[in-house]
Amino acid sequence: MASKNVSFDSIPSSIRKPGKYIEFNTRLAVRTLPANLQRMLILGQISTTGGTVAAGVVTKVFSDADAATYFGSGSQAHRMVKAAITANPYLDLSVLSLADGTTAQTWTVTIANAATRSGSIKLYIGNDMVETAVALNDAATAIAAAINASLGQRPELPVSAAVVDNVVTLTAKTRGTIATECDMGYEIVGVTATTVTIAAAVAGAVNPAVNTALALVAGEQYDVIVSPFNASADLDYLKTHLDTVSGPMEQRPGVGIAASDGVLATVTTLAAGRNSGRLLLAYLRGTRSPSYEIAAAMGAVIAGEEDPAVPLNTLELKGIHAPAVTSRFTRTEQESCLHNGTTPLEVGPGEKVQIVRAVTTYVKDANNIDDISLLDITTIRTLDYVRKAIRERIALRFPRAKLSTKTAPRVKTEIMDVLLKLEDLEIVEEVEANRAGVIVERDLQDPNRLNAKIPADVVNGLHVFAGRIDLLL
Repeated sequence: MASKNVSFDSIPSSIRKPGKYIEFNTRLAVRTLPANLQRMLILGQISTTGGTVAAGVVTKVFSDADAATYFGSGSQAHRMVKAAITANPYLDLSVLSLADGTTAQTWTVTIANAATRSGSIKLYIGNDMVETAVALNDAATAIAAAINASLGQRPELPVSAAVVDNVVTLTAKTRGTIATECDMGYEIVGVTATTVTIAAAVAGAVNPAVNTALALVAGEQYDVIVSPFNASADLDYLKTHLDTVSGPMEQRPGVGIAASDGVLATVTTLAAGRNSGRLLLAYLRGTRSPSYEIAAAMGAVIAGEEDPAVPLNTLELKGIHAPAVTSRFTRTEQESCLHNGTTPLEVGPGEKVQIVRAVTTYVKDANNIDDISLLDITTIRTLDYVRKAIRERIALRFPRAKLSTKTAPRVKTEIMDVLLKLEDLEIVEEVEANRAGVIVERDLQDPNRLNAKIPADVVNGLHVFAGRIDLLL
């Protein structure tokens, strides 16, 4: 030991050769809070017919074009990346490629009768619209062939097309039941006599296993994980993964995002049944956008907010189709969602799809009593950041520390400094009021261990303002 207050890492006290020896100590250099850049992971199926990346590979993606090349143009993974980048072009984004399913969903588009007036036919495939011009007296077979040609010019579509006589057959580029999330529709503009009939033909079957894929990234940390699937089993797999990697031993925290456009009662039951403070299920009824694209857009918006305590209310999900007025939620339905662990999405000014309030699926404690402690997704994200800030500060200041009677007070000082800086950023509050609750003490059983209790009064979001106007005459 060189002296009472000065110690060295690289200069021993036993040297005798004269000289001026100076080492560098960087442990005290960082006095700020850590950055909170959010890393996002999309789970997405590749296309069996194209793509350069095999299943089970994590790939960094920087653009829509990259995703088309890696996973196949129009594949689920490509479409999810496109939706995510549309919602937030500045993502730190990776994709875990999933194997394709077993059977591809198909639809038939049947054209009948020659056109007695010119115009166009708009074919809606999920959130995409393909318009085909129709001339006067065009036969049904000619119109079908023209529609097939128009579809062939759009490689980013989630379906491929083939035509025989007056029937165009659409085949999902991603196999499995998930293809049913892609709604089909049409609009006839100006054309008379000609009719269009769309029908499901072969049903898609067998989605890839999410649990197998998640096991591949159990050793990595992603702040936001987006799943394309919303079945109970798939959500449970994601919940289990998040609970495992986010716990105090692994400390690779994250939140999971999925979405649905199904029936209200079914969706709220599905969400409440998961009861996880790390799992968010977004809900938009009546939209043409597939649920997996909604989930990707939702995850991208969350990942774009580095301040974990800021509410996400009213943030837009760019690129997501606004449902018709008849499908939009009433106030009562939105309240039902929010009380049952479901995040409702609504249509705001300018026909923009936006977040009402981002809540988790956590609604009950272990005793089945209503519990709002992890209601908002911001709460668990804030706690994750507080843990990260404290953990990194202790690691920086005490990488090779001795444990003496002086150590605990020094550790407490650093913890208080972090908490006060977090309070300055409005991440936590009432730090001084809770100072007595910050306890750092030596363990009674392990002589090499310090234990700490750290109260964190997280800053809540301003979600409700109530006022009363008194009439004075």
